[in-house]
Amino acid sequence: MSPTPTHWIVTLVCEDRPGIVHAVSGAIVSAQGNITESQQFSSADSGRFFMRLQVESAVSREVFEAALLPVTERYRMTWQLDVVGRPLRTLVLVSRAAHCLNDLLFRQRAGQLAVDLPLVLGNHPDLGELAAFYGVPFESHPVTTPGQKLAFEDRVLEVVEEHDIELVVLARYMQILSPELCAALTGRIINIHHSFLPGFKGANPYKQAHARGVKLIGATAHFVTSDLDEGPIIEQNVVRVDHSRTPGELVAIGQDEESRTLTQAVKWFAEHRVLLDGARTIIFT
Repeated sequence: MSPTPTHWIVTLVCEDRPGIVHAVSGAIVSAQGNITESQQFSSADSGRFFMRLQVESAVSREVFEAALLPVTERYRMTWQLDVVGRPLRTLVLVSRAAHCLNDLLFRQRAGQLAVDLPLVLGNHPDLGELAAFYGVPFESHPVTTPGQKLAFEDRVLEVVEEHDIELVVLARYMQILSPELCAALTGRIINIHHSFLPGFKGANPYKQAHARGVKLIGATAHFVTSDLDEGPIIEQNVVRVDHSRTPGELVAIGQDEESRTLTQAVKWFAEHRVLLDGARTIIFT
């Protein structure tokens, strides 16, 4: 027995069928656990069952896992056990825009974001001073040729292996990732992009939005796949604007939305609140 209870997070995914909640609850009771938070969802689209629990228990991890194992095997569950609040080992990729990186670094330092940031990788040197201000190592590698892009992605995978990285965040990293890297990091790489209604692509999207009198500006955080900006969506936010806003003001508003949307997605992921159901996400908030 541990001297003080450990606060655990348990996530469970399996085919939906009767008796799951009863079986899981019984296993937790056998591990002398007290459920402090419980959320579940049955997907009519995929026929899968999703569950997230927070449990306090004074038994060891080995005893807790042993209590859950018969249930996870019976229902052929994909499951994960972690400690509430454990910082998630996270790699951040950047280019020149500072707003998203600054928000992540500030909230991590303020204790509002449970991530451990061993390194920031950039394809430009611009944000090195910002990372240094927060005491986070920074590396810059140019990505102007196919060979350099391949070398950069190889370095990403080296860092993932070296630091046992659990999440990669594209904090306005303005390069398209190769299908190979997307596949290697499936389900653990998050991107952010602006969301105009209607949408504008290419250069100067905020100038285009101003010229068309856009009334809504937003941002979308999503998992990265080989289909550009089409991965499962984690979080979206939107704010109303009107004709009085200048292009510069639209940029500032958009950057605020991008920062808070990306940080929220990272926070939920770090707390194991994001579960994949095919091409969409289940978010237990």
